[in-house]
Amino acid sequence: MMNQAELAPDAMKSIRNLMGSGQFERALEILDAELGAQPQNHEAQYMAAVCSRYLGRYDDARERLDALIEASPEFGRAHQELGHLLLTQGDESLALSAFTNACRFNPGLEVSWRKQAELLAKAGMHQAANAAYGQAQRLATLPKELVSVTNLVAEGKLLKAENLCRRFLKVNPRNVEGMRLLADIGEQLNVLEDAEVLLEHAVSFEPDNVQLRLDYIQVLRKRQKYEGALKEARHLYDKDPENPVFQSNLAIIQMQAGDFENAIALFDRVLETLPNDPATLTSKGHALKTWGKHTAAVTSYKSACENRPEQGDAWYALANLKTYKFDEEEIERMQAKEADPLISHSDRFHFCFALGKAFEDRGQYDRSFHYYDKGNALKRAMSRYTTQGMLDEFEAQKSACTGELFQSKMGLGCKAADPIFIVGLPRAGSTLIEQILASHSQVDGTLELPNILSIAQQLRGRNRSEGGAYPANLLDLQGDQLAELGQEYIDTTRIHRQGAPFFTDKMPNNFRHIGLIHLILPNAKVIDARRAAMDCCFSGFKQLFAEGQEFTYGLEEVGGYYQAYVDLMDHWDNVLPGKVLRVQHEDVIEDLEGQVKRILDYCNLPFETACVDFHKNDRAVRTASSEQVRQPINRKGLDVWRHFEAHLAPLKKALGDNLAP
Repeated sequence: MMNQAELAPDAMKSIRNLMGSGQFERALEILDAELGAQPQNHEAQYMAAVCSRYLGRYDDARERLDALIEASPEFGRAHQELGHLLLTQGDESLALSAFTNACRFNPGLEVSWRKQAELLAKAGMHQAANAAYGQAQRLATLPKELVSVTNLVAEGKLLKAENLCRRFLKVNPRNVEGMRLLADIGEQLNVLEDAEVLLEHAVSFEPDNVQLRLDYIQVLRKRQKYEGALKEARHLYDKDPENPVFQSNLAIIQMQAGDFENAIALFDRVLETLPNDPATLTSKGHALKTWGKHTAAVTSYKSACENRPEQGDAWYALANLKTYKFDEEEIERMQAKEADPLISHSDRFHFCFALGKAFEDRGQYDRSFHYYDKGNALKRAMSRYTTQGMLDEFEAQKSACTGELFQSKMGLGCKAADPIFIVGLPRAGSTLIEQILASHSQVDGTLELPNILSIAQQLRGRNRSEGGAYPANLLDLQGDQLAELGQEYIDTTRIHRQGAPFFTDKMPNNFRHIGLIHLILPNAKVIDARRAAMDCCFSGFKQLFAEGQEFTYGLEEVGGYYQAYVDLMDHWDNVLPGKVLRVQHEDVIEDLEGQVKRILDYCNLPFETACVDFHKNDRAVRTASSEQVRQPINRKGLDVWRHFEAHLAPLKKALGDNLAP
């Protein structure tokens, strides 16, 4: 993702004309002047590297490209240019890696696909060469506008891409590739409802287009529409039951819907066709871990690491078990791969977080922090998160969700009392509370359900600047609308339940939307899982989240977020007194039975001993704490941050005197 200044159109045209006429020296002079004023101008840096290569200044070109790739790791054209440079210098093996990375980060680079095909064929890898050549041919037949859209999307220029794609579709309204690209933009902008509609129409136009159906399934999964996703996945699977892509796709959805036994069986069928496939082994490991099959999960992850040592997410999956300890040889292998300049950005930050955990387990806290800090910096470079944006969002909640609003809507909404929302910050002990409740005979434990976030997105609308957008428009919602939204939540979460009268939803970010929850589900329970600030924030900082927790990728950011969370929760307490039960993690550790009784009393549930013996519950647990909540209560997680205290001054400053010790 790129986020930097751009050359003015006239300057861009002038430089391109100079390069096109072979005047690379003059073009480079102008570009260097531009970079002197705007050193973060990635486009200028890229073009300067091209000029240096054509001038035969290979060391200068490589220096520019290395700096550019470090600053913008997913800039596909920079990797493509590195491939050209390496070819010029006669290093075909590294050039192939560079062109492969270029296509990974920007699948619209036809030249990189062709270069891959040539190099793969030369190496005797004819099947892979044919696949790369097929991609190049597909791009060659695409309208130029859609190739441009693909490039803009890859470089994070989503609004430009959207405008160009919409203009194209006005003239070509049934072009399914245009619809697919616009849906992809919608996904990245989190406008999932629009993406779903686009892909549904596209599939109706070309029902046999496999890529469209796979994209449609992905959107349905993201919207938690597992019944629809399963139906679509089974459609593909039933047409070709031996296709490993269709087997894997169905297995992943079954896993997310909680059917681990059938998911693992399908992963095993994929591995019969594709023995030792690292991606499948990693996915199977995730399913086994969630299902509580720890030893088998370790075996699957380690097999993935052996078969593709550069696959960072498999190594991190081992670290994320929390109970696995890396040996010396494994640490050395991870360090060597992390230091490889040509591994992908994603693999690198996965290795960094895994190495952070490895050295922490060995008590080498400075080395551990080095890798945690580096991994977070790599993630932060890809993020759109800003503290000010978060503060503005929280202030909007406080301005719109007043005591007067709730008084005016009293008695409205869906009357269902089924949900028990567990909110707060990640790594605050919410999984422990969920495990306690899910051990009760009247409660189904589910997972971090995104359904409330989806409803908030519906209310927010396509453009956040539109008048009356969420949360301000909560005032305008009538009783029937509130009831419908509450019922929508109950209906769309039903697939995750097993028949108990109550169920948990432990999406931590729901704390932002307690006002919405109360309006549409006034009888729902809300528990705030809170943990001491330094422990909570540092635990979040050293955790690599799949998505949705971008505030954790910096000490100042996570500290500021914690402070704002406490302030917003104080607001909910003021305008909805008694609505939220606050459960302090440290209190649960010190007085488990007392806190269990307190939680059950709040939920109007009778006491059951199984809730105190929560670690004996063999239910599937999908969070980073899955192995920890399968152990009896302990104090292992308390004050871990003190080992790293020498590095945590920015966090203490962000938290302020009231929260930091």
